Amino acid sequence: MLSLPAGFTPLILIHTGAALVALLLGFAVFLRRKGTAGHRRLGRVWALLMLLVILSSFGIRGSGSFSWLHGLSVGSLVALVLAIYHARQGNWRAHRGTMIGLFVGGLIIAGFFTLLPSRLLGELVWHTVLG
Repeated sequence: MLSLPAGFTPLILIHTGAALVALLLGFAVFLRRKGTAGHRRLGRVWALLMLLVILSSFGIRGSGSFSWLHGLSVGSLVALVLAIYHARQGNWRAHRGTMIGLFVGGLIIAGFFTLLPSRLLGELVWHTVLG
């Protein structure tokens, strides 16, 4: 049976795993030719992963209350909805810009701040990595 380090709840594990897979898959989607069936399939999987990352973030509260990082989650949710809307409308320029913003803001920037040693997830990760 899998034993989680102290403090790693199943929700944090799901959130972190989905974020890591979304990060890797996001790079793959950006590198693929746009408009193909493969791009659309991978994009849908990526969007579902991002939805999981965003929604799970609201259950992770180090001090028991929401932090400013949860504001990024709200913004990411809005961006995800807008990106899907733009794709359905055929507004590819807006879709592309929104997806890039979501990838950079919702994964890279939020991930950077989440992994700071002063944050709950950062403390858990750094404690696990450094012992």
